[in-house]
Amino acid sequence: MILKTERLILRPWYEEDAKDLYKYAKDPDIGPIAGWPPHKSVENSLEIIRNVLAVPETYAVCLKENNKAIGSIGLHRNDLAEREDELELGYWLGKSFWGQEIIPEAGREILRHAFEDLKMNAVWCGHYDGNTKSRRVMEKLGFVYHHTTHGLELPLLNEVRTGHAMLLTKEKWAEDRKC
Repeated sequence: MILKTERLILRPWYEEDAKDLYKYAKDPDIGPIAGWPPHKSVENSLEIIRNVLAVPETYAVCLKENNKAIGSIGLHRNDLAEREDELELGYWLGKSFWGQEIIPEAGREILRHAFEDLKMNAVWCGHYDGNTKSRRVMEKLGFVYHHTTHGLELPLLNEVRTGHAMLLTKEKWAEDRKC
């Protein structure tokens, strides 16, 4: 499936995206704050595309002008989404694109897709202590704080962190869209 916004194309990840993925995912300011290590090579990025990103409802975030992957956004069932009518939102963006409202724009479309097309009743999103940029995106999208969990193990980084869960219900999403 391909989703579009005013400036963006949200499309499946392709193996040909490995160089673009590596360009951004090797940055130590991107992955570790979200709980994953920086990519080590183009081959590592290709492996991540094949084993992590090439799944339903995970999209490469691309600018319409060139259709090159600059980040990722997706809906999945993970730790927070336990019911059949709930999903969890995850995202990251290449550092050179921060501050341009790209992920909020992509997030609005992915939430529309979750609630209208996939018929979800709630979408969860989480962030670790210190990731204020991600929390700000969640707030812009209408998520509200739900709970904090201490002692979360991140095996990919060999760390333990505190995580904060935020929730957006279909009712609140619909109400926010009216405003």
